[in-house]
Amino acid sequence: AVAMFTGKANCPYYAKAELLADYLQTNLPNFRVHKITQHPDKWEQWLHDICETNGWEHRQCPIIWRELLDRGGKGQLLGGLNDFLKYAQQYYGITSMMLSEEMLGIAEENLQAHLEIVKEDEEIKSLIKPMQIWITSASVPISYHLIPLLANGEVFGMTTDISIHLLDTDQFKDILRGIVMEAEDMAFPLLHSISEHTKIDQAFIDADIIIVLDDVLLNLEVQSRENYIREVGEICQVYAPLIEKNAKSEVKVISSGKTFANLKATMLRTYGPSIRPENIIAIATSWESAAKGMLARKLNISTAGVKDVIVWGNISGSSYIDLSHAKLCGYDCAIWGPPSFQRPLLNMIYDSKWIHSEFLSAQSTLSSRVSRCTGMLPAHAVAMVLRYWYQGSPSEEIISVGILSEGQFCIPEGIIFSMPVRFRNGNWEVMTELEINETTQKILERLSHELVQEKLVALKEINEMRPYEAE
Repeated sequence: AVAMFTGKANCPYYAKAELLADYLQTNLPNFRVHKITQHPDKWEQWLHDICETNGWEHRQCPIIWRELLDRGGKGQLLGGLNDFLKYAQQYYGITSMMLSEEMLGIAEENLQAHLEIVKEDEEIKSLIKPMQIWITSASVPISYHLIPLLANGEVFGMTTDISIHLLDTDQFKDILRGIVMEAEDMAFPLLHSISEHTKIDQAFIDADIIIVLDDVLLNLEVQSRENYIREVGEICQVYAPLIEKNAKSEVKVISSGKTFANLKATMLRTYGPSIRPENIIAIATSWESAAKGMLARKLNISTAGVKDVIVWGNISGSSYIDLSHAKLCGYDCAIWGPPSFQRPLLNMIYDSKWIHSEFLSAQSTLSSRVSRCTGMLPAHAVAMVLRYWYQGSPSEEIISVGILSEGQFCIPEGIIFSMPVRFRNGNWEVMTELEINETTQKILERLSHELVQEKLVALKEINEMRPYEAE
């Protein structure tokens, strides 16, 4: 058995019990002691909690009990100082003759030593500055799959600690708590902390990264598309000022989800003008991966062998899958080369009818496939883009990301539009050197018009709601 001693650092009775316990441990081979010193301000709450947990009745300092390590179950309460003195006298014939002045002196030393230890711990903790990651609508399955990907060290590197904050409404509090407990039990070495939040005014405090997963359940038979657009605008109207107020100035904001990914990013930029525009992006990688998977099945190769498929436009709406720059690696054909050897994809698919009649007209198929995902694919998409953002993407590889247009490829300014980028040194750059044909340019004009109209509808719906809110 182990004797457990706990008391206030400045308590003279704890000091007397502690010294007697040290004497017994030194002179008795089978007597072991474990001491837990508490700060005076925290003592009462700590005592209440441990007594409530074990069903004990004890109100004095110190509290002493035996941990029955070989039997399990709760410990056996011995009591306070007087109980311990009787125990030592009856079982071992040893007592303490310490005077009151000695007890007070040792208690003062205990307090100073405890304060120094606390100060040292705080200094050590202050040196650890984990990356603060906030996830909104965090009860959704994407969040559940995303947390292990963020915490395993592959995204930010094996030397970067992270703290994850899960934000959602009160009705999902139990789900958030379950996710927190499960993540804590997994004991990721780089997960400094994980916590749940349901108070919106405390959202995004010190955020380095914000992952916006909010979706609206799109059912056009229930209400109009304009009403859903208004819902998205209202969400962003709440989030954007809080991001400006509470997050770090260099915060990175990522819009993901199954609906209105571009619009969410656009509205966050509109209502959060002080957020760096290059730090607001929308994730297109889920649709990119689904398209690659469809092509890989046609060619009977691994999806990883399909590169540089571009998703243009409205990621979770009207987008265009561009294969004009797509390449194949490791394709079994007449020409062989080293692992890095690539072949133009369109040269390898001789069934041009399939390309035009099935693949390029398969937007609804791809959208349906992505929307049915339970969370693994979009979570991987978010994690991959974050890894590229912080560690760089393969030098020649094309990544599709929704970014704020500055007129590249003749796309109107001021909308979030998915286009090809590469990541370098913590930033991204648009691959404007890519040539696009006349057909693609016309498609981009149509997609741009749709996104401009979507933004105008969102602003109109929000502005029309304000007079009613004032009333």
